[in-house]
Amino acid sequence: MSSPAERYAAARRRAAQASAFPALDEFSLDLGFDLDDFQREACEALERGSGVLVCAPTGAGKTVVGEFAVHLALRGRPGGDAPAARRKCFYTTPIKALSNQKYHDLVDRYGAEHVGLLTGDNAINGDAPVVVMTTEVLRNMLYAGSATLEGLAYVVMDEVHYLADRFRGGVWEEVIIHLPESVTLVSLSATVSNAEEFADWLVTVRGETAVVVSEHRPVPLWQHMLVGKRMFDLFHDADAARKHDVHPELLRYTRDTMRRLELGEGRSAGPGGGRRGPRWRGPMRPDIVDRLDREGLLPAILFIFSRAGCDAAVQQCLAAGLRLTSPDERAEIRRVVESRVTAIPGEDLSVLGYWEWLDGLERGLAAHHAGMLPAFKEVVEELFVRGLVKAVFATETLALGINMPARCVVLERLVKFNGEAHVDLTPGEYTQLTGRAGRRGIDVEGHAVVVWSPETDPRHVAGLASTRTYPLRSSFRPSYNMAVNLVGSVGAAPARELLESSFAQFQADRSVVGLARQVQRNTETIEAYGAEAACHHGDFDEYFALRVAIADRERAIARQGQSQRKAAAVASLERLRVGDVIRVPSGRRAGLAVVLDPATGGFGEPRPLVLTQDRWAGRVTPGDFTTPAEVLTRIRVPKHFNHRSPAARRDLAAAVSGTGLDRHGGRRGGRSRQAAGEDHRLSQLRVELRAHPCHACPDREEHARWAERRRRLERDTEELRQRVSGRTGSLARTFDRIVALLTARGYLAADGEVTDAGRMLARIWTEADLLVAECLRRRVWDGLSPAELAAAVSVVVFEARRDVDERASLPRGGVADAVDETLKLWGDIEADEAARGLAVTREPDLGFAWPIYRWARGEALAKVLASGHQIDGEMPAGDFVRWARQVVDLLGQLADSGGASAELRGTARQAIAAVNRGVLAYHASA
Repeated sequence: MSSPAERYAAARRRAAQASAFPALDEFSLDLGFDLDDFQREACEALERGSGVLVCAPTGAGKTVVGEFAVHLALRGRPGGDAPAARRKCFYTTPIKALSNQKYHDLVDRYGAEHVGLLTGDNAINGDAPVVVMTTEVLRNMLYAGSATLEGLAYVVMDEVHYLADRFRGGVWEEVIIHLPESVTLVSLSATVSNAEEFADWLVTVRGETAVVVSEHRPVPLWQHMLVGKRMFDLFHDADAARKHDVHPELLRYTRDTMRRLELGEGRSAGPGGGRRGPRWRGPMRPDIVDRLDREGLLPAILFIFSRAGCDAAVQQCLAAGLRLTSPDERAEIRRVVESRVTAIPGEDLSVLGYWEWLDGLERGLAAHHAGMLPAFKEVVEELFVRGLVKAVFATETLALGINMPARCVVLERLVKFNGEAHVDLTPGEYTQLTGRAGRRGIDVEGHAVVVWSPETDPRHVAGLASTRTYPLRSSFRPSYNMAVNLVGSVGAAPARELLESSFAQFQADRSVVGLARQVQRNTETIEAYGAEAACHHGDFDEYFALRVAIADRERAIARQGQSQRKAAAVASLERLRVGDVIRVPSGRRAGLAVVLDPATGGFGEPRPLVLTQDRWAGRVTPGDFTTPAEVLTRIRVPKHFNHRSPAARRDLAAAVSGTGLDRHGGRRGGRSRQAAGEDHRLSQLRVELRAHPCHACPDREEHARWAERRRRLERDTEELRQRVSGRTGSLARTFDRIVALLTARGYLAADGEVTDAGRMLARIWTEADLLVAECLRRRVWDGLSPAELAAAVSVVVFEARRDVDERASLPRGGVADAVDETLKLWGDIEADEAARGLAVTREPDLGFAWPIYRWARGEALAKVLASGHQIDGEMPAGDFVRWARQVVDLLGQLADSGGASAELRGTARQAIAAVNRGVLAYHASA
């Protein structure tokens, strides 16, 4: 208990704060909790009139600072009479789901009349003094000079670390650079290691900016590892965590486990051979959830970096009979679900797996990933926040700002697929994922559990858990739309200067200093290596050049052999016919297979559809064949064979096995290869090498090692020099090339003025902006029906999750003609970009044309999803809705475009109406 004197002193301090910061005192009275030190520091800076950058862990309460900016705007100017003196505050978020969430939070606090919402899907009360919006909406307003900006005093940029996003990050920088000077910027970010650097840039472009960094988590986080059935603390105590010292008992147990596994494998590989050693089988997913339930660690988010893995995890828990809810909770879950899906037609619900999904929810289990219908995801989020769903299996997309805190977070693996390759989690990603654990005001502590496997080193996990290196790296680059908007608003020369003030250029200029120092150090080291490589027998540089030439020639010969083998495999696959039985020589699908669809006459490499004798049906590629595919025999394939039918697959696979052919065939001898001596140039180089005086030197290999080090360092140093020259003024050079291309194509006049075509381009907001503008100018989409137009424009917005070698089919007639013309225009643009050294516009992707065409024609959802150009079955409903919304967004731009004909504008509006039905109508009104 404090003394009367201490209580009196505390009261004096509070009174002094209230008089110095009356708005903050007023705001904090309504909060219902005391502000943390970092929140108070940031809010005080805001009330003093300074901009502010707040960096704090997930769940620390950064948004309180943003809400204080809202309070300041609604409170009005000091001394002014409300509401006349009220100012505006825009609250921006990176994703629509976050915008919707924040909108409802602010409406609950300030009333619907004071708060608006602007996203690509919704426009509610857009003239309100407080408007929540996606960052792109604000960017578009700034370029359009919208009247809504009048009176704007504060802009809150929530999740500002999104500016590192390689696809959309540039939008954040555009907004920060172009906001009027009178606007105070509130930037809220996850913990980043270069906050000071980012703040230094904000000061240069926005003026005074206070930096408030907090590493403190309001709810302590405990790290664990689950090894089989045993749970271990990752660290013994907080001091060990700071030093990255893994708990000794965990290290000992994992080492013993590894030793048992290795010994088991060693025994099985003896002379008796054939038997595999004991493979590690980690804990089953239902067992993990049951364990968390028994230890009081639910609700939990279990991160599985695969959509199919998340769905499978729910099914595994259902099959295991797991039930985490009471009868009352089940009744409430059913009531919430039924109230949310009333707008979705009944026949669509069965296609979407509604009953299995509901069964999981009623047991307290759910998946959460981008392949799910948005309506289903929103229900999962609501039920989880309310504590009705206890375990959610999620991909990492859940970590992107959605407010779904849990008591415990489980990471099944520390590797994820980033769209191109499987990569390790970074410390920043690990921190963001585990940051969900621990609900402020509910949990005393949060828990993060990593499931151990033989590939998981506890010391690596300790490094991830203890490292705070998450630097913010700009992804900003000029686009065609940005260029015409900048030139139109400020002129070419000032636009160039604006780009030079971006965070991207700020970071590039700073890094040049360090790179230049590294070049100098490398040059000195190269000289030292050269001295070590010197040989008294002769010119060792000349001798080493011969060795390098021989190695290069040998690699070239090997590559030539590989390309010939691949060409032979491609040619053999192109000759296949339905019913041919072939042998797949290697890979997971090795063995006999029958051809179901030869897939010839398409674009790219042949990818025949086959059925293996193991009943797997799918497409094989030339990469699966180390030797040409050989037709061993032929069997009859039923005329209307359905490879998705298990019974049909079983019968035909039995026919393949019935041929009596050997599954693996006779092992052939080694690959035929050109003997090294047959290459005349290689022989000549070897003769020169043996004749060189340095070849006789006893220290030859030692000299060669130093020469190789020097060669590698010279190569690295040349790359550094190119980076130095490339970074200095790099954005301005790219901008100059873009301006030159736009001038050559008639979007900008020779004197720098924006033409009518340029003004049209300035209102096109899509990644393929120039291609869309060219299609409008050439009238490529005129004369199409609404469904045909939806299909034709889909090719410029859609992008498949994984590369598909073969070209998707298209509806015949108008769609095919329009897409062919679009591809020709893209080819012209790509050639122009390549000639000027610009990043090329992405090639149109035809994979969404059939689904959106069928949907716009009113066909059933089941048929639509089955028509997606997917290797692995149907298109997920969530992907369909997301891409359909992007098609609708582009159609909306066409409907409002001054560059489109009256007929096209009308067709675009009809296409929007045709697409916005069923699951899309629900999403549009959500």
